[in-house]
Amino acid sequence: MGKPIAIYYRIMKYCPENRSLLDQLFEVVELEDPREDTPEILARAAVLFAPLGFLVDQTKIDLCPNLRAIVSNTTGIPHIDATSAAQRDIAVCALHDEQAFLDTITPTAEHTIALMLAAWRRIPACHDAAAHGQWDRRNWGAPRMFSRMRLGLVGYGRLGRKVSEIATAMGMKVAYFDPYQSGSVENIHVLARQSDILSLHAPANDETRNLVSREVLRELPHGAMVVNTARGELLDTEALLDMLEDGSIYAAGLDTIDGEYDPDFGKTFADSRIAQYARTHTNLVLTPHIGGSTSDAWLETERFVIIKAAKSLKIDVMQ
Repeated sequence: MGKPIAIYYRIMKYCPENRSLLDQLFEVVELEDPREDTPEILARAAVLFAPLGFLVDQTKIDLCPNLRAIVSNTTGIPHIDATSAAQRDIAVCALHDEQAFLDTITPTAEHTIALMLAAWRRIPACHDAAAHGQWDRRNWGAPRMFSRMRLGLVGYGRLGRKVSEIATAMGMKVAYFDPYQSGSVENIHVLARQSDILSLHAPANDETRNLVSREVLRELPHGAMVVNTARGELLDTEALLDMLEDGSIYAAGLDTIDGEYDPDFGKTFADSRIAQYARTHTNLVLTPHIGGSTSDAWLETERFVIIKAAKSLKIDVMQ
């Protein structure tokens, strides 16, 4: 018998080693992105890759009568209809249920702390000034040292806990809001009132959309900071920009933006209000969703879900 057919999309940009592994395990049909799918191709697929920004819902699953595994190297699966997959006994091969493995993957937590420091100390603007010959530290004093500040975590899962460990080692006082974890404060408004830095680590779903709303941001102490390395949908970005402009929020660091998984996001982002603000102000630091972006993390997470899919199809894999 031939190898099972896997539909892989170049938009996912897997490492060369992992792309070669796909060819070893499967007969790969490679497309640019799911907009190139056809009913004929989907009907042949045993394995379907699922890039963020493209739904694998019941309609798409129904077009795949031979489907046995859906693959996404993500910690969240809002783009996959897991219920419909389970009804067909289709394995969802992602990272959402792999706690032991994910405990070894740390770059997003590290990047959270980096964004906090970069935004609070205005490091990108300081670098630019120094590179242009302005060597004067008195222009760049941050309001306070982190060891005298309070960190509020929205979400206290794997990443929230890791950020808490690092922040505690820096001398910060840490509290969190997470209705699914013991020790949580009563609600997000209470957390905001007692947080000099509010850092977002909750998953994106219907329950958490716009969780950090304008009303929540108004509860922050004057001169607080907001950091988001989770999902852009959690945060009212327009409200954040308003409060950065009027000075009620001192700084922000964002690694995720609402709408970033829209296939045409890159064509319009440069003209967006948030990009224009970042170009003309020093108190907003943006990074293009690089929280988990280290070469070793990419290599290991991609390989993990590929092997997970192969095992679900009873394919022997050399570890």
